[in-house]
Amino acid sequence: MTPEELLFYKEHEWVRVEDGMAVVGISDYAQDMLGDIVYIGLPEVGDEVAVGDMIGEVESVKSTADLYTPLSGTITQINQKVVDTPEAVNEDPYGEGWLYRIELRDRTELDDLMSAEEYEEYTKEL
Repeated sequence: MTPEELLFYKEHEWVRVEDGMAVVGISDYAQDMLGDIVYIGLPEVGDEVAVGDMIGEVESVKSTADLYTPLSGTITQINQKVVDTPEAVNEDPYGEGWLYRIELRDRTELDDLMSAEEYEEYTKEL
């Protein structure tokens, strides 16, 4: 079940807004399609990013996928746990498997993201 409070980007990243910051991860759908994740490359703290920028990668036993940022802003924190133990994304993509936090530059970008329900419909069409 997809958490209702999350927003989703077309490239399968999720967003949870907390006190003017956004927590970003990859969706359960994405981790399931990738299979067992063995490596995650993330941006650096302090990086300035814009919507759609390729900012990292996820490698699994099946393939490699690029990570794109769904929002513009400054990277304020990365989740060292997923760098050290990438399988955390497979085990808990919406919890302990989050990837990074970003300070939002433009809150109106949130309006361009999909709701959980819209995202579930989107993935059915893939």
